[in-house]
Amino acid sequence: MLDLAKFINESRLLVDSELDRSVPAADIEPVRLHEAIRWSLFAGGKRFRPALLFAVGYAFGAVAEDLVRTAAAIELIHTFSLIHDDLPAMDDDDLRRGRLTCHKKYGDATAILAGDALQTIAFKSLADDDRLSFETRTRLISMIAGASGSPLGMVAGQQLDLEAEGHSIEFDQLQRIHLRKTGALIAASAAAGAIIGGADNVQVECVEHYAIKLGLLFQITDDLIDITQTTETLGKTAGKDVNAQKATYPGHFGTERSRELASETADDARRFLDELAVDTALLKELVDHIEKRTF
Repeated sequence: MLDLAKFINESRLLVDSELDRSVPAADIEPVRLHEAIRWSLFAGGKRFRPALLFAVGYAFGAVAEDLVRTAAAIELIHTFSLIHDDLPAMDDDDLRRGRLTCHKKYGDATAILAGDALQTIAFKSLADDDRLSFETRTRLISMIAGASGSPLGMVAGQQLDLEAEGHSIEFDQLQRIHLRKTGALIAASAAAGAIIGGADNVQVECVEHYAIKLGLLFQITDDLIDITQTTETLGKTAGKDVNAQKATYPGHFGTERSRELASETADDARRFLDELAVDTALLKELVDHIEKRTF
């Protein structure tokens, strides 16, 4: 039987080591900026996107050394998005991962610059990864940039999310928000692992479909957790989405239907894995893990 917890921990150790190497030390000028970067980057995140990238890459025969810089780059981008999302002009959060958000500790201006720097470090890391061919690096940079920005990526999703606050929206609008805000970078993480592992285009597309469903599942369970867990358990302010009148699955469907939708989405993800002629046991374990998570 697979030890998913061990795999996730090993993935975290690999990517944390690469992240430590990638970002400037806290005592390098400007010190305040680099302290802020490290405060947010090493706050104890789940490292779910890197773990997914490793799991897909391993399924297609890639080795950790070829995967780790891309995994770290995606985590850098994810952290940049969290820093900016927490700002007063956006979600206005005081807590992230059980401690003060970057802007609460270092101020709004430094938090903005920390997020900006993380994004640039991520793309430099991708460009400089000489373990991968020039063609592969170019493909990864283009794909991850698209998943991070607009019109179909994370930044666009955040804008749509802000515009939906306080409004009653249709289901297709809710899906559009979360396919971009959460799903796009998760799908890119999975696709990156497949690309580095040498998957053909049909296989990469199948992996992307799996990961899109996984991303939606992650968002549905995240929405449910926000209304069922405490601030102490979550490490961030519980009930924040409800108070801000965010567009969420429980807000649209109610709690019970959202749980049913999570189960249906998990089943859809598993069906895409059944189309792949590689060992997908670990990827199915990740589906189970996300479906059952409570924080």
